[in-house]
Amino acid sequence: MRIEVKNWLDQSKDDLDSALYNFDGKKYYVCAFLCQQSVEKALKALFLFEKKGEVPQSHSLIYLATSTTIPKEYFSFLKELTPKFIDTRYPDASVDLPSRIYDKDNTNRLVIKSKEVLEWIYKKLV
Repeated sequence: MRIEVKNWLDQSKDDLDSALYNFDGKKYYVCAFLCQQSVEKALKALFLFEKKGEVPQSHSLIYLATSTTIPKEYFSFLKELTPKFIDTRYPDASVDLPSRIYDKDNTNRLVIKSKEVLEWIYKKLV
């Protein structure tokens, strides 16, 4: 595996680990942000693996996904996950403070779906 692909993949795994740590610590908004970051970095690793070009400067998971072979069945979730890189961090980016929007139930679903996407990508790259 090329070093740049490995670097993106390794950081994706570290971000997932940090997401799970924050979930256990009940910092659900941080967990949601790190789920988005983990999937974004894994998609960038997949992009580099398949295209061998420069990583697109985009946070749009759909944009990244359409540039790869990831199955379309994940696209609906990727559309939902994309805005988490903004609305989990800024108090004026959504209807309430991120720390009040994200709870155990809605974040757990993000974790489960993120793991599904990541598992598919990780299998493709290894």
